[in-house]
Amino acid sequence: MGIEWSKKFSARSNSMKASAIRELLNLINSPGIISLAGGMPDPTLFPREVLAEISKDVMINHEGKALQYGPTEGVKPLIETIVQMAHEEGIKKVEKENILVTTASQQGLDLIGRIFVDPGDTIIVEAPTYVGGLQAFHASQAKFETIPLDDDGINVNILENRLKEFKQNGINAKFIYVIPNFQNPAGVTMSLERRHKLLELSHMYNLVIIEDDPYGEIRFEGNKLPSLLELDSLENVIALRTFSKILAPGLRLGWVIADKEVIKKLAIAKQGADLCSPSLTQYIADKFIRDGHLKGYLELVRQTYKVKKDAMLSALGKYFPDGCSWTKPQGGMFVWTSVPEYIDTDALFVEAVQEKVAYVIGSAFYPYGEDKHHMRLNFTLSSVEQIDEGIKRLGNLIKKKIH
Repeated sequence: MGIEWSKKFSARSNSMKASAIRELLNLINSPGIISLAGGMPDPTLFPREVLAEISKDVMINHEGKALQYGPTEGVKPLIETIVQMAHEEGIKKVEKENILVTTASQQGLDLIGRIFVDPGDTIIVEAPTYVGGLQAFHASQAKFETIPLDDDGINVNILENRLKEFKQNGINAKFIYVIPNFQNPAGVTMSLERRHKLLELSHMYNLVIIEDDPYGEIRFEGNKLPSLLELDSLENVIALRTFSKILAPGLRLGWVIADKEVIKKLAIAKQGADLCSPSLTQYIADKFIRDGHLKGYLELVRQTYKVKKDAMLSALGKYFPDGCSWTKPQGGMFVWTSVPEYIDTDALFVEAVQEKVAYVIGSAFYPYGEDKHHMRLNFTLSSVEQIDEGIKRLGNLIKKKIH
């Protein structure tokens, strides 16, 4: 008789949830489907030739280190480059001891869950929020409290009232997780006023802020706002960054900026996860930046994504019926679309795939799946023509449901 594996799994593993987006992507890989679902960069923009040359150079001149295990915290050249990038951003107090290179920012989320969250601990998230963050914190068996968003980001007035209630009831939230720039999935940006208010509440209630900022460098309209980390200067903020959106996700590199004590604890947790992130891709990313390629590449990305974003907003205006609304992002990769509450976007997804178009269901971005009338639309992967046709197909489906 074989082992009954379900009885062997830990309680923690049973609380883990599969990524809704990954599960959906498995359904939409058939030919002819226009995918407005994944959060993938445009692969036609990847600087292949430059990265090929850099890779060759790294293999010739650094092969002894690039193909070897590296320090858990990250290889020295890249750490130095990240420190310099932080200083240029205005975060002057950052030193190399404040940096941990991770296997993309998703690992950062997982490690944060490991070192901060005990089963049943309360954490605060935006509603909606990034499904990968929910996945990481579900694995740590967190209890979620949600604070709604509007066009200016998280509603800090509701947050303040919730924190007052927590204090009265003896609840100590471990942290609040926010995506301030071009939020995933909503596409909205937290206003400067709300950034200051969030930091004020953080200090008043001794609340750690996890600032996840994958998209901050992909602003194609409006004025850049200072990060929470810049405004707080390493006090209550732990910041996550990634090369996945500003260079290439295949490098699997991100980094955490935090107080030295936090970095030490994260490094210990990382040793148990993967010992170190790939030395080879760290050297490649470092040389790409040092050789001055990042600025030009990001400019190309911004220009291209703005055209695609404009195409999506134009198509939504043409093809979606009255009763629908959507955000108007100034950067990033996503538009968050609302349909009448009686239309179930979970159920509609099946029909959409039959019509050869796909999106991500809104319920995936809530910790308990409590929203059924939103969809996340990605404008970076598909061509302008595909975006127009895909939105047209979705619009026709929704029109059939309107009453």
